[in-house]
Amino acid sequence: MKKPNNYETTQAQGTFEPLKLGGHVCKIIKLEETKSSTGKDMLKIAIDIAEGEQAGYFKNQFDNDNRSEKKWSNGGMVYVMVEDKEGNCNQAFKTLCDSVEKSNGGFAIKWGEDFAAQFKGKLIGGVFGREEYKNNNNELKFATKCRYFCTVDRARKGIEAPKDKLLQGVLHDRDMTPTNTEEEDDMPF
Repeated sequence: MKKPNNYETTQAQGTFEPLKLGGHVCKIIKLEETKSSTGKDMLKIAIDIAEGEQAGYFKNQFDNDNRSEKKWSNGGMVYVMVEDKEGNCNQAFKTLCDSVEKSNGGFAIKWGEDFAAQFKGKLIGGVFGREEYKNNNNELKFATKCRYFCTVDRARKGIEAPKDKLLQGVLHDRDMTPTNTEEEDDMPF
C-alpha cells in the first residue's frame, strides 16, 4: 500500500479536544468590514484563544487543516451587524467596541477608513456556547461558537456557558414534557 498524502499531519479520530464552554480571553486575528446577505454593514471577526490551557486553539485547527483551501474554524468566526433593523447602532456592535476599548488599556477606536485594521491583535473576552445545527445527514448536532463578547477582565473571572441555542421549528424531547398536571391528564397515551 502506498502511504496517503498528509498522513503525518492528519489527526486520528478521537484525538479532537473540544473547546471548553464559557468565557475565554481571545485575540482578534482579523476584522473585516463586509455586507450581510441583505446588503447591511457587517463585521466578520476571526478570533483565537489567547490565554490558558487552550491558547491557540483555532490556530492549531487551521494549521492542521489539510484541505487544499484552509478555512478558519466557524467556532472562531463571529459576525456582528453594525446597525439594527431600525438603522440604529446594534447592541452587539457597541458591546464589541466597548469590550475592545476596555480590554486594551489606552486603546480608543478611530472612526474612518482604517477602522478594521486597528482591531488586529487586540484582546477581547469571548463567551462560548453550543449552537444546534443539522448536518448533511439531517442529524441534529452541536457546534461550539463564540456567542457574545465581553471584557477580558470579565472573561478571566469566569463566565458560565450560555444555554444551548436550539434550532427553531425542531421538536426536541423536552418539548414533549407537560408543563402542568392538567396537560398530563389529557395525554392520549
